[in-house]
Amino acid sequence: MFSSSVVSFTCTSELNKDGHFKNQKMLTDTLHGMRGNLPSAAAAAASSNGAVLPLSLSRTKQLHARLVLASHSPAPAPADLRLLLLRSYAARGDLASARRLLDEAPRPSSPLLYNALIRAHARRLDLAAALALFARMRRSATAPDAHSFACVLRTCADCLRPGALKVVHGVASSSGMSSHPIVGSALVSGYAKLGLVDDARRVFDGLREPDLVLWNSMMSAYGYRGMWNDGLQMFSAMRRAGEQPDGYSVVALVSCFWNPEALEFGQAVHGVCVKGGYDSGHHVRSALVSMYMRSGCMESGQSLFHNLPDADLVTWSSLITGLLQTGKYMESFDLFRQMCFTGRRPDSVLISSVLSACASTTAISCTREVHCYVLRLGADKDITVSSSLMDAYAKCGFAELGYWVFRQIPYKNLVMYNTVISNLGYHGFATKAIEVLDEMVNDDLRPDSATFSGLLAACCHVGNLEQGWKLFRRMRDEFEVVVEMEHYVYMVRLLATSGQLKEAYDLIQTMQIQPDCGVWGALLWGCCVHRDSSLGRIVAEKLFQLSPDKAAYRVMLSNLYASQEMWWDAEEVRDELSKEEMYKNTGISWVGEVQK
Repeated sequence: MFSSSVVSFTCTSELNKDGHFKNQKMLTDTLHGMRGNLPSAAAAAASSNGAVLPLSLSRTKQLHARLVLASHSPAPAPADLRLLLLRSYAARGDLASARRLLDEAPRPSSPLLYNALIRAHARRLDLAAALALFARMRRSATAPDAHSFACVLRTCADCLRPGALKVVHGVASSSGMSSHPIVGSALVSGYAKLGLVDDARRVFDGLREPDLVLWNSMMSAYGYRGMWNDGLQMFSAMRRAGEQPDGYSVVALVSCFWNPEALEFGQAVHGVCVKGGYDSGHHVRSALVSMYMRSGCMESGQSLFHNLPDADLVTWSSLITGLLQTGKYMESFDLFRQMCFTGRRPDSVLISSVLSACASTTAISCTREVHCYVLRLGADKDITVSSSLMDAYAKCGFAELGYWVFRQIPYKNLVMYNTVISNLGYHGFATKAIEVLDEMVNDDLRPDSATFSGLLAACCHVGNLEQGWKLFRRMRDEFEVVVEMEHYVYMVRLLATSGQLKEAYDLIQTMQIQPDCGVWGALLWGCCVHRDSSLGRIVAEKLFQLSPDKAAYRVMLSNLYASQEMWWDAEEVRDELSKEEMYKNTGISWVGEVQK
């Protein structure tokens, strides 16, 4: 492996007296020489498949400086070096330097440069930045390629933004890229992930000659929704079209069977796998185990698992996840322990699933045990694992520990900020949640609707009306976030808690959207708390119009009348409940012991 001193000497020795490179190829060869001498895993990460060169930030900046010097030379700087440096900056979280590399690139730039930076924002789930960069790319002389569209489409799906996905779909159609196999596959997968199966099917039907990957993607789309009948029809259509199914086809088909009603068909597909030899693949066997567990056929799933001589991580994960889906949280946790004892190293997805089990049992001891294991593995910096740890600690009642996990993460994305703000707010740490908002802004992340939902909820929990108004105004004026129904509910509840019922009613009258039951219900709650029967009657009438079949609102109004000793009015409302045969569900309280 080349040392830093070798790199520095090599680069410096090739400079002429004017500070220009004597041989432009030398710098690229040096970098590729370093890459070739790295360990195999690192070398693979530095390949041309879009991964990142594993250089430290300081070494990346040194090579960037050489590139700046090389830019003054008559010979152009090597394009592949610029791309590798940009990817390295992105991997280290220094997106500002990566952006400067793109800005300094000669025009027209390679789409690979744009794609690398878009992908970096996508990894942080920063959809706004990814879309802004994509729009800039379209305005420039560099036309987006299929990978550009696919990356943006996947980001829209990962951020659960169907509207943005449809807009990018329209751009792809107008650009003639929607028929490209890579873009088509991203569209089908994206719509499927968002539950828009009909849109996914329309995209699929519009492709002239879908390949096996697209057939599998469409079957997976039905699998996401458990539409096993449509999945079977798609499988039959694929066979009629002359496509020979592979292991992934079987996995996509098996993933469609989600309930006991489809178990018979799942068993038939299992037989086809055995006859066709598809069951030899780990991914197929794990899918079968998962199918049996989802369908409630525990014995078959566990029997299939225990008969495997070399169960891999995917198969272990299927069994553990299957137990989780059936509510057997402690059994899944014990199985996770057993897997770790065998020497299998879990991935971030499995660790997150186990942490969700810890959160469901509110067992802080289990969460701490997994946390210690994660620290030993060195997986504590993984965004998925860290987010799950924060959520598990918060649901176990230890939001402070979740905040400590948050503080240890070097590069945080918008989802992580929103998660910690929500967790702190629900546990009464409103001041700390607002401080996290300032950290987010300083980290060049733009708060979104979910951010302010968490902040306003935090103000509701502590009854801080003044701070709630400040955040509400900042959301509209400073960050230009569209005020949604949830935000109005929190503000009305804040005003109602403070006894400002008229102000809450006036706020509802100024809403740009039609108020729903949540908004009026928050005001009715305030009327009950402060015993304002006159306004309560008006609000209740609104709720009766919006939701005439819901008994809870009539019960609240009756209780309000009773608190004012308006017995005749209270009895009248109760009589209406009896005549309409409306009943309020009986309340249920569940208190779980927190294991310490």
